[in-house]
Amino acid sequence: MFRALSDPSRRELLDRLNARGGQTLRELCAGLGMARQSVSKHLAVLEAAELVTTAWRGREKLHYLNAAPIWAITERWIDRYHRGRAGALADLKRALEEPMDGPVFTYTTYIATNAERLWAALTQPEFTRQYWGGASLHSDWQAGSPIRWQDSPDGPLHDRGDRVLRAEPPRLLQYTWHQFQPEHAEVFGWSPEELARHAAEPRSKVTFTIEDAGPGRVRLTLVHDDFVPGSVMHEAISGRLGGSGGWPELLSDLKTLLER
Repeated sequence: MFRALSDPSRRELLDRLNARGGQTLRELCAGLGMARQSVSKHLAVLEAAELVTTAWRGREKLHYLNAAPIWAITERWIDRYHRGRAGALADLKRALEEPMDGPVFTYTTYIATNAERLWAALTQPEFTRQYWGGASLHSDWQAGSPIRWQDSPDGPLHDRGDRVLRAEPPRLLQYTWHQFQPEHAEVFGWSPEELARHAAEPRSKVTFTIEDAGPGRVRLTLVHDDFVPGSVMHEAISGRLGGSGGWPELLSDLKTLLER
């Protein structure tokens, strides 16, 4: 990863993807003063270092900044010492896309496990409780079924209106994402009026895609989208609101759980 970051042209590509994710090769070449082939080679190095992830939209290949390796560095070393001196890496930690119709959060990580076990970790309450901070998700994981949240092992099940949109075990899971709850006001220090305003945001959508990545390893890609422009929920799930590490912290805990 550090070798990939050592080249100024590759850092500029990451800066561009940090400012706006989901760019094509043609868009990334514009204004760089480099041949298309050179940009392609730099992107290949960044993909090999897992700093860039891609997705197809029709015939177009879209490129996104992937925060997972940066988050791992932050978790392993920077948090342990003086995080205030790591501003440059902290900026790279953000994985987001800001098209005209609202931001998109994209995160890719590689986990030493298999697809079936990862699917179980995403869907079974005894797994989710271990990395959701004591909360757990309950559903039969059929399209259209509700997802109920249990905030503690002995607590009641809460239906917050979330529904399964797609479920293709063990490869794809998609569901709607809840709005802000009263407990979030305590975490973020909001007044009742601020909570009411933020809770009025439309629901968003989260999609998990699981792919084989060689013997004993899978690639997990999370795409969280359907946000309105300026969404506070997008700030929260991306770990940019104080009090919450968002998806990067949660998926890091998931990876640690499965690999141990």
